Amino acid sequence: MTTAEERVLERIERARRRKARVREERIVLSHGSGGKATHTLIEAVFLDAFRNPLLEPLEDAASLVVDGARLALTTDSFVVSPLFFPGGDIGDLAVNGTVNDLAVSGARPLYLTAGFILEEGFPVADLIRIVESMRVAAGRAGVQVVTGDTKVVQRGKADGCYVNTAGVGVIEHSGLGVATARPGDAVLVSGPIGEHGITIMLARGELDIDADLESDTAPLHELADALLRVPGVRALRDATRGGVATILNEVAQAANVAVVVDEDAVPVREEVRGASELLGIDPLYVACEGRFVAIVDGATAGDALAALRAHPLGAEAAIIGRIGEDPPGLVLLNTAFGGTRIVDLLVGDPLPRIC
Repeated sequence: MTTAEERVLERIERARRRKARVREERIVLSHGSGGKATHTLIEAVFLDAFRNPLLEPLEDAASLVVDGARLALTTDSFVVSPLFFPGGDIGDLAVNGTVNDLAVSGARPLYLTAGFILEEGFPVADLIRIVESMRVAAGRAGVQVVTGDTKVVQRGKADGCYVNTAGVGVIEHSGLGVATARPGDAVLVSGPIGEHGITIMLARGELDIDADLESDTAPLHELADALLRVPGVRALRDATRGGVATILNEVAQAANVAVVVDEDAVPVREEVRGASELLGIDPLYVACEGRFVAIVDGATAGDALAALRAHPLGAEAAIIGRIGEDPPGLVLLNTAFGGTRIVDLLVGDPLPRIC
């Protein structure tokens, strides 16, 4: 084990020693937001019960060694409402989300599972539409759905259809992790943020906004592979629940560094910005399903940006900030008005049932 790896493990262990505790007596929606409540729930309940060296890094996929083969394993569940929305549906969202968790872990996605929880009375035509969408998405990502399960619950005991997936891939790029970030590194995003979350809100008819906006759901395995061929990539995370802000806080806390972001550098479409203002939320907290955050050695950041922009899914990628030393564990935003504010983990859940 190298000295750098020892420092990373020491940081993880130091953070874990701070005992988390769930204060609520019952589960609330914010426990699924990806923000503070989610992190507390994971550490106080799940990590406390299942603690082991493979789980403790809390990356998007576990890194396993089986008979000399290095594999990535991930799992995810999808409860998005509505099931069908501009740019996608729960089916391709499930495939893309699982593929992306493998891709940002440095793995080549290979196989998926598919579990369905269906409510009595759910239209068979809708189920066929969802499964067909999954088939197309799997073909596009070059993966196979190789096993699955189906359960049916009584009418009123679910919400139409939930999908659970797991994914397996071969790790081709090792050593990635948010705890490896160090001062001098650059922070990149692979494209405009917040499109998925705002699209879902508009599809629910809760906002009187007429916007030409679609979910950014897409498989990121090719884009991630292109970036990982550039030297100096420290970490990748797809910015789903809790958005880019959550990923940046995970970096800051895991590596005990400061993350400094320039607001003007963050790519946000005007439709997303306008809807976010009406909702009273920051686009940095809005979920993406086809974007990732990358932490890259500052010396190779230009090459990394060029690699992203050479791919259609990364054409609007941007360098949005840098890693600093102080204040450790915090994310700072240099605002468009010349000030600076702290970007903390999300509190509450303004956008439930996004994925």
